[in-house]
Amino acid sequence: MAGRIEDYALLGDLGTAALVGADGSVDWLCLPRFDSPSCFAALLGEERHGHWALAPADADGTRPVSRRYLGDTLVLETRWRTATGEARVLDFMPQRPADRAGEPPRLVRLVEGLAGSVAMRGRLRVRFHYGRVVPWVRRTGHHRVAVAGPDAAWLSVPPGVHTYGAGEGADGCTRSDFTVTEGERVAFTLTWQPSHLTTARRFDPERSLRETLDGWENWSALCRYQGPWRAPVLRSLLTLKALSYAPTGGIVAAPTTSLPEWLGGPRNWDYRYCWLRDASLTLAALLRTGYREEAVSWRRWLLRAIAGERSGLQALYGVAGERAMPETVADWLPGYDGSRPVRIGNAAAGQMQLDVRGEVADMLHRALDAGIPMERQVWSLFRSLMATVAARWREPDEGLWEMRGGRRHFTHSKVMCWVAADRAVRMAERTGLPAPLAEWRALRDAVHADVCAHGYDPARGVFVQAYGDTGLDAATLLLAQCGFLPADDPRVVRTVDAVRDGLDLDGFVRRYDPGTTGDGLSGGEGAFLACSFWLAEALALGGRHEEAVEFFDRTVAVGGELGLLSEQWDPFARRQLGNAPQAFTHVALVNAAFALDGVDSLG
Repeated sequence: MAGRIEDYALLGDLGTAALVGADGSVDWLCLPRFDSPSCFAALLGEERHGHWALAPADADGTRPVSRRYLGDTLVLETRWRTATGEARVLDFMPQRPADRAGEPPRLVRLVEGLAGSVAMRGRLRVRFHYGRVVPWVRRTGHHRVAVAGPDAAWLSVPPGVHTYGAGEGADGCTRSDFTVTEGERVAFTLTWQPSHLTTARRFDPERSLRETLDGWENWSALCRYQGPWRAPVLRSLLTLKALSYAPTGGIVAAPTTSLPEWLGGPRNWDYRYCWLRDASLTLAALLRTGYREEAVSWRRWLLRAIAGERSGLQALYGVAGERAMPETVADWLPGYDGSRPVRIGNAAAGQMQLDVRGEVADMLHRALDAGIPMERQVWSLFRSLMATVAARWREPDEGLWEMRGGRRHFTHSKVMCWVAADRAVRMAERTGLPAPLAEWRALRDAVHADVCAHGYDPARGVFVQAYGDTGLDAATLLLAQCGFLPADDPRVVRTVDAVRDGLDLDGFVRRYDPGTTGDGLSGGEGAFLACSFWLAEALALGGRHEEAVEFFDRTVAVGGELGLLSEQWDPFARRQLGNAPQAFTHVALVNAAFALDGVDSLG
């Protein structure tokens, strides 16, 4: 049975990611890319759907002594103590940056004896295609090789460690029983490569550990944020970096699919793709903390992804710019804690989401602020996007929350159309590049007036979710953040208070009320963690520092010992919900920290 979502640690190599539970089991891993079919899917089912457990033989489900990341890295240390001694397991994935994209993905598990002796037990079940395919396993020298179709997983077995099983009678499980004594180190490496390759590349796990530690520490040292919340901010930045796909510059929303927004409910989605919204916000957070390379790489990805369809911009793409992501159901998987369906692919790619053009415009404007020049081809692309905004901003859409209950005139979507026009004017004025400035200024004014007239409820004095509705939406907390209105505008102040009180879920913030919104889905959902950070940011911008800190600290705390945050939170069961870790949430954390600290956060 899968563990609690907050108990899973993230490992990443800038190409894919693994989730390791507190029990020492790797329950989720897609190879060779984030959006590839998984080879470990126990997270969405059972052990028979694929996992790699490594823990003391007598652990019997007990928790380790401690778990932590070594410094500012993604190298996970898990310490175990038994009646006979103490040992630790170092789990990591060697980085595969753009200049090493030809390297195969690897997962390394290094066991070190710290005191006495500890009997360890390993159990490896490789199951390709989301737990559906049991591979043929054979022994080749110091390797156990699992092969099925185009995929092969090579387990490097250290000398002196006896492995057995993996035959039909053992349910395809490779077992490793061994003992480590004080000062002894035993390293296992799982490598993916195409099945037609008959040999494995030479690999030194000890050297790779040093290189991986150095790689993450060197990247972390570039962070310019020096405020009082540096620890959660830097952990968020590391998480965002780990969600980037180095070969192309794409950034995924989360490394998982179908972790439920409410246990047992149907709100289970595949987030292993590149949302323009999430990626733009991620890069804005990275830029403001001193990271430029990612913005340049993503901008190149964007040009390739939308080439040839500038007017028909999708909300999301594959990590290499793929446009087709048909949504299907993996009906052989029981789902996380029985939450079904398990979805592969995401039909939101076919939705109309007007707001993404605003997020892209804001990111390009931030890149310009950071000293990244506006290339003429990028400007040409942007002008075509603005033509679409001008032509379609009055249309209804599915909105930020990807509603499946029909298109509406969402207030946030219109506000982001204003953002697109506002940033367009600013960039044109700054660069002097050719632009229909008079048209863009008129568009900006028209959208602003329309939102204030139709997205505002004068009876209550607050902004609402959609034109003609009375329901609240946490996205209206972003009115001051994006510059649509000042933070001290009475309409903004009343809206912030209305969202805080009307969308409260035991001290956290829901994105909207699913019971009255008509989003086309049944069942409830938890509090949306990004929205709680938005509230902290809105309060801080409005000068309500003490309230802001209270919301910020409460939301950071749900990240637990590893500081990783999913999409949502159940404050009653006190557990995380939704896909994890979630880029949207960690971006909101970074932005809220800056709002709390102000410009003095930059060192």
